[in-house]
Amino acid sequence: SWKSPDEISPNEAYEKILSGAFILDVRQTDEWKSAHIDGAVLIPLNELSNRLNEVPKDREVIIYCRSGKRSNSAKNLLLSSGYHNVMSLRGGINAWIRAKLPIISEKERSVINFLVI
Repeated sequence: SWKSPDEISPNEAYEKILSGAFILDVRQTDEWKSAHIDGAVLIPLNELSNRLNEVPKDREVIIYCRSGKRSNSAKNLLLSSGYHNVMSLRGGINAWIRAKLPIISEKERSVINFLVI
């Protein structure tokens, strides 16, 4: 299937995060508390246009949401605001969890690694 160059897979995103990419979560606070990617910064999509100063222009930016819809909207907002190196996590955190990559859950207050499932 055709893949947009500004959408990346969970494993590609994980490698970029380990190399210092900025990771932006554009979901809502309750979604964040149930599960988020370690090191991510939460700026809900509806607040993003007023909080662009919190997103660095000098780093790769990886955006994610639940399934990929909101992150694509956020990506387009950043691109139209002068950001260049912006990617959306294809499939959102759902795909990240399916790929068994580590997440943090505030309900558990610990890092959960789905390798145990």
